[in-house]
Amino acid sequence: MRTNIEESSINFLRKLVKNNNREWFNANKSLYIEEHEKIISFADTLLEELKKFDKIETASGKKALHRIYRDVRFSKNKAPYKNNWSGSFKRASNLLRGGFYFHIEPGNSFVAGGFWGPNKEDLFKLRKGIQSEESEFRKILDSVRFKKVFGELIGEQLKTAPKGFDKNHSSIDLLRYKQYVLKHDFTDEEVKSKDFYKKAVEVFTAMHPLFDLMSYILTTDENGAPLFE
Repeated sequence: MRTNIEESSINFLRKLVKNNNREWFNANKSLYIEEHEKIISFADTLLEELKKFDKIETASGKKALHRIYRDVRFSKNKAPYKNNWSGSFKRASNLLRGGFYFHIEPGNSFVAGGFWGPNKEDLFKLRKGIQSEESEFRKILDSVRFKKVFGELIGEQLKTAPKGFDKNHSSIDLLRYKQYVLKHDFTDEEVKSKDFYKKAVEVFTAMHPLFDLMSYILTTDENGAPLFE
């Protein structure tokens, strides 16, 4: 299994950016398949490493990968193909929340994770939990490791307080988030290094304190009793 992203895989994306049309892609389909297989192998490596410290329900590196074909039906951008390789891994069971994501793109590669699109009920529960667990939440965000790896929490935010929450609450800066995302950027040289998989997994591991707290909030009631068996 591959432990890094090869120069050829990045070069394919560079060529695709300049030739994002079906004619070029079809003429170079064999090249795409060759590079796609390399990315699958890298995703398999990440999956095996993740399974050493977490429960992942994603079945394989191939299953983790996102399609390179864009859905252009409702987009002003009609380019038919994505200009990146990407994939995600889902944690298993109702008790383990949060997800892992990797994105390879020339000049814009990163590893991310968190809660991209929590449903209405989960988002409300997260906000209530953040209010009651504010000190624990801030302890994670202010930790040396979190600052070093992620800098800060990112994600879309409301401009004001969410409905039903006090705009003067001490945690209002956290309650305005609609997404709770962690991200670490990598250079092209870093993703090509032989130990890139280790660096990516280190970032995934650093997400665990926040994942554990968020999972606790989402899987217990107001008294801390489990919601799932």
